[in-house]
Amino acid sequence: MPIILAIESSCDETSASVCADGAILSNVIANQTIHEAYGGVVPELASRVHQQNIVPAVQQALLNAKVSKNDIDAVAFTRGPGLLGSLLVGVSFAKAFALARKLPLIEVNHMQAHILAHFIADVKPQFPFLCLTVSGGHTQIVLVKDYFDMEVIGQTLDDAAGEAMDKTSKILGLPYPGGPLIDKNARNGNPDAYKFPEPQIPGFDFSFSGLKTSILYFIRDNVAKNPEFIEQNMADICASVEKRIATILLNKLKAAATQYGIKDIALAGGVSANTGLREGLTALGKQQGWNVFIPKFEYCTDNAAMIAIAGYHKFLKNDFVDQSVAPLARMPM
Repeated sequence: MPIILAIESSCDETSASVCADGAILSNVIANQTIHEAYGGVVPELASRVHQQNIVPAVQQALLNAKVSKNDIDAVAFTRGPGLLGSLLVGVSFAKAFALARKLPLIEVNHMQAHILAHFIADVKPQFPFLCLTVSGGHTQIVLVKDYFDMEVIGQTLDDAAGEAMDKTSKILGLPYPGGPLIDKNARNGNPDAYKFPEPQIPGFDFSFSGLKTSILYFIRDNVAKNPEFIEQNMADICASVEKRIATILLNKLKAAATQYGIKDIALAGGVSANTGLREGLTALGKQQGWNVFIPKFEYCTDNAAMIAIAGYHKFLKNDFVDQSVAPLARMPM
């Protein structure tokens, strides 16, 4: 029964998890509030806070799992993609821990791990399945043929869906992080109050830069007529933006599922925590006769449990790396 310690530090969450024979025993996430003052993640500050958080996070993960460092059989870590300084902290800690304990090292692709988070649950998708992976920097439709045999069949040509939500929140004057606040406001709004354009991109690829621009001009023009427009219509604006982003994503996913004839459909990534997207996929799944899989909220945002489950399946294949491994800001699927 392999016991794996997993480390995640790709952006601004420092996370540690312990996995025993494929079961998650602990999942500790230390968030960084320092970025709120800047309206976004400051890479240099993120890496410094990771250095402060990583030892306490690992200690708490071991404590919650009721295991000691002597029980660990391997160390899994996020190699990339992500912020290089943030990744460096996690990779360095994993290498040092493994070297000191003479343990094997397991590198994990952050985006693959988001998809493999579905294998934490008791009910799992069957291969092959399609996964809509939506995070702050990535928007992809992935054909998942096996645990580590994944093909990106559609991706954003410019901005990601998460970036569109973040930009909208800034336009509306919402504090960082704005995505959850858009979601919260949207719950009280009319999603059909305002109409925003849907980009006409061939195939399964996405584009959100035009949508961001249309939202900017829409707000600018209406505020010019009524300075109180945002405050008076915040819920409806958020609901309408959220609906348009969700329909862009789901229309592409529906087209991909139809072409590939696949019924097992999964959702992953930080934006998969968005209520409108989750509800939209669930409704579309019932309409299309899909088997829909959505992770628990704690496994949607960046977390080490998904690194642990990916590391577990790599451990079974004896897929290890040596101490020369280095972080990669860009790491293909």
